[in-house]
Amino acid sequence: MNKKMALAALGLGAAYLMRNKDARNKLSKQFDSFGSTPMRGDKSSRTAPSSGRNKGLLGGIFG
Repeated sequence: MNKKMALAALGLGAAYLMRNKDARNKLSKQFDSFGSTPMRGDKSSRTAPSSGRNKGLLGGIFG
């Protein structure tokens, strides 16, 4: 039962993202910012993503 509910929620979320461009862009930006945060204990400074960089993990999907 719980597995069916989880799959239904996942399907509804995917359908929402496929139809709503603003939601896709927001999610894509969240993944990009997540990828640019330093790891715990990492001493390197935090830098903004460069404009020449690809769109990150989900950039090819949500284009």
